[in-house]
Amino acid sequence: MKALLINGSPNEHGCTYTALREVASTLNGHGIETELIYLGKKPVAGCIDCEHCEKTGLCVFDDQVNEVVKKLSEIDAIVVGSPVYYASASAQVCAFMDRLFFTAGHKRLAGKLGASVVSCRRGGASAAFDRLNKYFTISSMPVVSSQYWNQVHGFTPEDVRKDEEGLQTMRTLGENMAWLLKCIEAGKKEGVPSPRYERRVSTNFIRE
Repeated sequence: MKALLINGSPNEHGCTYTALREVASTLNGHGIETELIYLGKKPVAGCIDCEHCEKTGLCVFDDQVNEVVKKLSEIDAIVVGSPVYYASASAQVCAFMDRLFFTAGHKRLAGKLGASVVSCRRGGASAAFDRLNKYFTISSMPVVSSQYWNQVHGFTPEDVRKDEEGLQTMRTLGENMAWLLKCIEAGKKEGVPSPRYERRVSTNFIRE
């Protein structure tokens, strides 16, 4: 079992990283393999609706999005982390997630566990948290919860390490994710089938 953790902060080892490492450490303690990727400081291209991915299965921009798409078959859970900017997630991670989820599509994401974590100095955490969770809830991905909304507070990693409740929330998230991953694995071994989905219906609101 493997979880992919995405650091959507431009600061590689900042507050978001500190929160994600707490989750990863808990998962590792349960024998869950983790991989942490950092999106970097360079601009991340947004989706241009070119439909290249529908034809090839990969994004027209050959960057980390395609790297993740290619390894989705070995990933059982995704945890995305971001700092809070103007009560939302970072522009880099939103562009990355837009393209990743549009490229991968429902078939390659359904059934994998999803969770988001956010770091903020003071406010806007719940709005950013909600923004990120929508990627999972539109993709038939069970969202893993914790004891509180998945947020840590602080201006520096040192501050975050003093946020005892925030770090405990990260560890609880890791505990719940590990438990659910093991439950799904046990279900597969017992022959419990995956959900059977109807053919998707896309309905516009405008009618003739």
